[in-house]
Amino acid sequence: MQPILQGKTILVAGSSRGLGYAVAHASAAEGANVFMGSRDVEKLAHSASQIVKNTGSNVLYSPLDVSRYDSIKRWVDAALQQFGRIDGLLVNAGGPPAGTLESLTDQQWQSAYELTLLSAVRLIRECLSVMKKSSGGSIVTITSVSVKEPIDMLLLSNVFRSGVTSLVKTLSRDLASYSIRINNILPGRFDTERVEQLDRIIAESKGIGISEVRSSFFEQIPLSRYGKPEELGNLAAFLFSEKASFITGVTIPVDGGMTKTVW
Repeated sequence: MQPILQGKTILVAGSSRGLGYAVAHASAAEGANVFMGSRDVEKLAHSASQIVKNTGSNVLYSPLDVSRYDSIKRWVDAALQQFGRIDGLLVNAGGPPAGTLESLTDQQWQSAYELTLLSAVRLIRECLSVMKKSSGGSIVTITSVSVKEPIDMLLLSNVFRSGVTSLVKTLSRDLASYSIRINNILPGRFDTERVEQLDRIIAESKGIGISEVRSSFFEQIPLSRYGKPEELGNLAAFLFSEKASFITGVTIPVDGGMTKTVW
């Protein structure tokens, strides 16, 4: 069976580790040329080499700080210099810090806005002119199940990731005439460094062990476990492909059934 992304070029932001890495790996495994980006260049180089080793696909990378427009522009320009086209974009960024309304400063709000919401605007905008010229493409954002059910202590993430979801729904209608699709993936709790960090914060605040925190979440997840990053990566690769050619403007939770909302 032919790989579903054969010949396509996929740009993956925040891909040195975690869910971004899983998307880059899944895309490469499906035959795509993959261009990775992250602030941690040493880790990025190692991750890219691992994907090449595992898949044999063409995987390149360049430094990327999604909170800075100049970095985003350089990254997209570098991808175009290497591959000459953009068929897919993963919008992804590390999560802002945990905190409450009383504990978060104005600067933390501003930084979270630039990291989480404005980065999505800039990444999408920078790739759109190329996608419009080729009359096609697929954009996927990674946000969070918090846009459906706000998560305690993650006020910044709850607010700005909801903004990304609204952005995507709006753009899905504007971009349809160019045959560009755009969708949201909402991860629940996955075995990543980010979730481990959040679990440690909860454990410390409650004075309990991290294993007890994880067990309490397992009880809330019908599938009784955290997700594997590759399970989300496979969905993103599908959404990038022509197999998903009639899917746009949707928000898909990948959470083992944890969220209870109907919509």
